Amino acid sequence: MSVAFTDSALSWNYLLETWRELEVPEGWRPELTVEGIQMTPPPGGPHNLIADHVHEALVGSKPEGCGVFQTLGVGIERIGGIYVPDLCVVPRDVIPESSDPVPAEHVLLAVEITSRGNARHDRSKKKWAYAHGPIPQYLLIDQFDEDGPAVSLFSEPVDGVYGKTIRVPFGREVEVGEPFGLRLDTTRF
Repeated sequence: MSVAFTDSALSWNYLLETWRELEVPEGWRPELTVEGIQMTPPPGGPHNLIADHVHEALVGSKPEGCGVFQTLGVGIERIGGIYVPDLCVVPRDVIPESSDPVPAEHVLLAVEITSRGNARHDRSKKKWAYAHGPIPQYLLIDQFDEDGPAVSLFSEPVDGVYGKTIRVPFGREVEVGEPFGLRLDTTRF
């Protein structure tokens, strides 16, 4: 479900207030994108199994003082958006005490796992948004890539564009750079 905002001059405070007041069904994730409000239903089994594998790998390699979060809103004030990555790594001391999103500049890594219905959104719009964050690393796990299931790691964001991309097919390792220093095994994907 998507509802478009028609007023391009929406203030960040208005967006935050809208985010706070959303009534969302259990398990659904709301995102305020440049297109409007996007509601994502709870993911299925294969998605959750991949998320569990990645979560387990990140817990062992995350920087001290950081957590791996699954339902954390990430605010990108520069573009007026609030996104909810499948996983993200953020220092615990910057997590808001309220339901407000964490500012994107604190996110070290955002992870998205595509589903049939959101693959295009994760490949383009979220990549664009995260680069504007700027979130230093974006890991896209794409089961529905037209060239075959693959993992892409985008890094080195400059002016809203990721300058470096590493893409590997499922079954190979992908190296998630510092501060993680993680060789993520994708054979279980």
